[in-house]
Amino acid sequence: MTNVKKTKGTIGILTGGGDVPGLNPAIRAITIRANREGYKVIGLRRGWAGITEIIRDNKADNSNCYQTLTDDIVNKAGRTGGTFLHSSRTRPCHMKKDIIPEHLKDQYKAEYNDLTPEVIKNLEWLDIEYLIPIGGDDTLSYAVRLYQEGLKVVAIPKTMDNDVPGTDYCIGFSTCVTRTIMMTNSLRTSAGSHERILIMEVFGRYAGFTAMLPAMAGAANRCVIPEYKFDIDLLTQLLVEDRNQNPSKYSVVLVSEGAMIKGSKMIFTNQEKDAYGHAKLGGIGDLISIELKELSAKYNNGKPINVINQKLGYLVRGGDPDAIDSIVPMAYGNLALDLLLKGIHGRMVVLKNGRYDDVPLDVVTKTKKSVNVEQYYNIKRLRPFYHSFEMKPMFLMAAER
Repeated sequence: MTNVKKTKGTIGILTGGGDVPGLNPAIRAITIRANREGYKVIGLRRGWAGITEIIRDNKADNSNCYQTLTDDIVNKAGRTGGTFLHSSRTRPCHMKKDIIPEHLKDQYKAEYNDLTPEVIKNLEWLDIEYLIPIGGDDTLSYAVRLYQEGLKVVAIPKTMDNDVPGTDYCIGFSTCVTRTIMMTNSLRTSAGSHERILIMEVFGRYAGFTAMLPAMAGAANRCVIPEYKFDIDLLTQLLVEDRNQNPSKYSVVLVSEGAMIKGSKMIFTNQEKDAYGHAKLGGIGDLISIELKELSAKYNNGKPINVINQKLGYLVRGGDPDAIDSIVPMAYGNLALDLLLKGIHGRMVVLKNGRYDDVPLDVVTKTKKSVNVEQYYNIKRLRPFYHSFEMKPMFLMAAER
C-alpha cells in the first residue's frame, strides 16, 4: 500500500491593497518554513477577490482564485518586487451588486452585500485552517472581521505610507524612502541647471511619513504633510530663501498627496471611490506649483521663479525591495508562522522600538497612526524637527503607544 504523506494543516496567504516591494519575500518566508514544518500552503490570488470568487466545485477552474505554493514557486519570486499572487482592493463585507461574482448574483441582489458567509465557506472548502493576510489597514480591517467570525488569523502589516497602527514599520516603507531620496537627488541636477524650485509629490493619504523621512535625511529643504494644513505664502517664502541661499540656486519640497493648503480640502483625480471609500488622490503638487510660481515674485525682487513639478507615484513602489524590505518580510513571515505553530492567533506581527513583537489584530480598527505634529514637525519651518533622537526606533517616528 502506498504511503500518503499527510499534512498537519493548510495555511492560506493573501496580499491585498497596493503592491510594495517586500511582499514576495514575506510569502517566500512563510511558505518555505511552513512546508518544512509539514503544512500545505495555498496562495489566495488577487487579495480578498480570489477567495470571494471561488466556485465550490471540483470540476470548476479556480486557477485565477488560488494556487498551491511550493518552494520552487516562491524561491523564483522571493527576490522580486510586487506580489506574484496579485492584489486588489476588494471588500467582501461591502460589495456592490455590479461586482458580485456571476455565480452568486441570484443570491446577493442588494446595492451593497456582505459576502463573508461565502468567504468562510470557501476557506472551509479549501481546508484552510489558518490565514495570513498581508496588507494595510483596509485589508487587515476585514481580517479582523474574519477573526471575529472564528477564523485563525495572524496578520502582517504592509503599506509604503507606514501608517498601519500598532507597528513602527510596515513592509514597503524603506524602499519607498530609499527611492524617494534617490529620485529627488537625480532631479536636483535639472533643478540646479535651470535655477528652479523642485516640487515632488509622494504617497501619503492621511500620514506624512513618506515625506518626513526623506526630508529628514536631507532629500528636501521642506515638506508638507496631511496632518497640518500649511500656509502657501509661508512655504513660498521659505523655498525662495532656500533657493537664494543655495550656491546652485534651487530648492526642494516634498509634498504628501494628502497635504492641504489652509482653507482647502484634499485634491482628488476624480470622485470615483474604491471598495473602502477612498477616492484617488493626486494634484496637490500641481496646485502648489501654480500658486508657488505666482507668489514667488513677492519674495524674489518681483521676479517669478519657475518650478519643476514631478509626481513620483508608482516609481517608488515598483521594482525590487531594498535590504530592509528583504529582511523584515522574512522575519515577519517567520514570526507569523511561530504564532500559528504555538496555537496563537488574532495577532499582528510588528516592530516596536527596533524589536520584533506582536499585538492584538484589532488594533488596526481601534486606532489611527499618523505623524505627531507637535513632537516631530516644525510648523514654523515646514520641515521635521532635528532633535531628541535618543532611544528612538530606527525610523524615528514610532507608533503611538
